[in-house]
Amino acid sequence: MAEKTVDRRQFIGAAATLASGLAFAPRLRSASSQESASPSERIVVGIMGTNGRGTSLAKSFARANGSEVAYICDVDRRAIDKATRAIVDDQERRPEGVADFRRILDDRSVDALVVAAPNHWHAPATILACAAGKHVYVEKPCSHTPREGELMVEASRKHSRVVQMGNQRRSYPFVIEAMEQLRGGVIGRVYHARSGYRNTRQSIGQGKTAEVPDWLDFDLWQGPAPRRPYKDNVVHYNWHWFWHWGSGEIGNNGVHMIDLCRWGLGVDYPSRVGSAGGRFRFNDDQETPDTHVVTFQFENETTIIWEGLSCSRYGNEGTVLHGEKGTLVLTDAGSTIYDPAAQEVARESARGDDHYHIDDFIGSIRSGERPHSDIEGGHKSTLLCHLGNIAHRTGRVIRTDPKNGHIIDDSEAAALWTREYEPGWEPTV
Repeated sequence: MAEKTVDRRQFIGAAATLASGLAFAPRLRSASSQESASPSERIVVGIMGTNGRGTSLAKSFARANGSEVAYICDVDRRAIDKATRAIVDDQERRPEGVADFRRILDDRSVDALVVAAPNHWHAPATILACAAGKHVYVEKPCSHTPREGELMVEASRKHSRVVQMGNQRRSYPFVIEAMEQLRGGVIGRVYHARSGYRNTRQSIGQGKTAEVPDWLDFDLWQGPAPRRPYKDNVVHYNWHWFWHWGSGEIGNNGVHMIDLCRWGLGVDYPSRVGSAGGRFRFNDDQETPDTHVVTFQFENETTIIWEGLSCSRYGNEGTVLHGEKGTLVLTDAGSTIYDPAAQEVARESARGDDHYHIDDFIGSIRSGERPHSDIEGGHKSTLLCHLGNIAHRTGRVIRTDPKNGHIIDDSEAAALWTREYEPGWEPTV
């Protein structure tokens, strides 16, 4: 039987109809939809960690009109001033600067905590915030270990708190539309997804033990992580490349694309995970791979391949979803559908914006609905990254339970399901 190709007119008509419906969907809230919120109705947030992504999030929440930033929190006192200056023109309230995020949790007027501190802080801060009655917007990856992700889901459910992970593409209208098209069979049964990340990162060198700078509370920076001496090539970004604090490139950026792959395939937990790669470009202190290829196999005859190249930008084509009747390619500039002969059938140019994800979080707090990237889904996508790292660190393919992702018959790999904590910082629900 000849393969049936996608009819361009049918696709465009269906896409137009869907887009029209999405424009009025209550879950796709624009920033203007919050403009009528009075000060007493605004969601009050505190921002934890502003040396990187946190400042951008602070601006987004300050501009959302449905929320206002009450606290800027950072263990680097220079960052507090910088983030405060960044939002003073976006809201009337001047936020209070604090070093310890627990000050935010103690304030009953605060509705939500935004966690943008390093990865090893994501789960412990989220769990404590839920217990304190706060909703949480937590940056990706949502956890530092698989067990932490499970505890975050438990905390969200136990305390009835909205917890959303910062994989903002989950709220982009054109991505939602593309996923609806996949569910409608636009390329038939989807059976394979591949994606990756490219960058031109430089060497982090060989760090030296040094005195802690006077602007940094390094003890609080380490928080739940067992104590290590301060080295001059870790803070504020290179911690990503050490297993003690970070999750490598796959956790840093790969989680975005792996999440799209998992969403497009409609899968949860894999049955097998393999990894190849290493630290090939530079001879320095970095522990996580700069060249990394991970494969995930699922029981429903679907697979995901992710390739991370930290030191070469060539070949980044987006997230590619292969189906029996064609292929869909997603990039941050839109989506394109190809027929089985690789001929373009339809293209939609579009751009996403953080405000969709912020508005979804704010709206979910008000409505009680689960957000687009509820922590359970965030955990599933983050878990794939953890499993890829575990396969890399053990040097072998690992088998997992397709019901929950737990590692099967491999005690060395299973030992990496959790970690040791600084005494007194163990996360509990």
